[in-house]
Amino acid sequence: MRPFPEIEADAAARKGGAAALEKLLARPKSAAALKKIPDDRWLAEATRCVFQAGFSWKVIDAKWDGFEAAFEGFDVGRWSLMSDEDVDRLLKDERIIRNGAKIASVGANAAWMAGLRADHGSVGACFAGFGPERQVELMEAVKKDAARLGGRSGQVFLRRMGVDSVVLSDHVVAALVREGVVDKAPTSKKALAALQGALDDWRGESGRPLTQISQILAYSVD
Repeated sequence: MRPFPEIEADAAARKGGAAALEKLLARPKSAAALKKIPDDRWLAEATRCVFQAGFSWKVIDAKWDGFEAAFEGFDVGRWSLMSDEDVDRLLKDERIIRNGAKIASVGANAAWMAGLRADHGSVGACFAGFGPERQVELMEAVKKDAARLGGRSGQVFLRRMGVDSVVLSDHVVAALVREGVVDKAPTSKKALAALQGALDDWRGESGRPLTQISQILAYSVD
């Protein structure tokens, strides 16, 4: 595994220099900012990620106003009590993509988020409590407890909401394999521990947030 400045130099060379690379990098939200995000926005973005999985992102984005209306603003308390009648009605609603399993996931994720709110005060407060040294724990918690947010969909959800996190895209995995951290997409406890260790080391070397480390890894490949 190389020092991170060497990986960053590769990425900069591919993107037209250090200044050009810097302009491409996102900045995660602070813990304070995450706590201010209303719970309904967490449920809304989780739903968007679920529906975009395996489907055209542009189609979902184009219909998103219809999703907001059909799901009545994604109130967590309301949808944590989702009924069979709600599902039946939504399956007939042409404003959304009428996929029964994905529609039902809104209720399941609302119930999950209602639990997070009960335990932490808000959904945002829960995610704000995961520091970068708990990245793997966070990814595994979302994969285990949320509905249809396993793997990359859950990672994209966290990134879009501004949580400091890694997205294990094909390019990021390729970079991790190249650096000898893993030999394939990490799923075993050993591989995930190796991933966390590498992220901790690179974060210490670079002073960068995980979001940018993830992006730089990807840019060093493509």
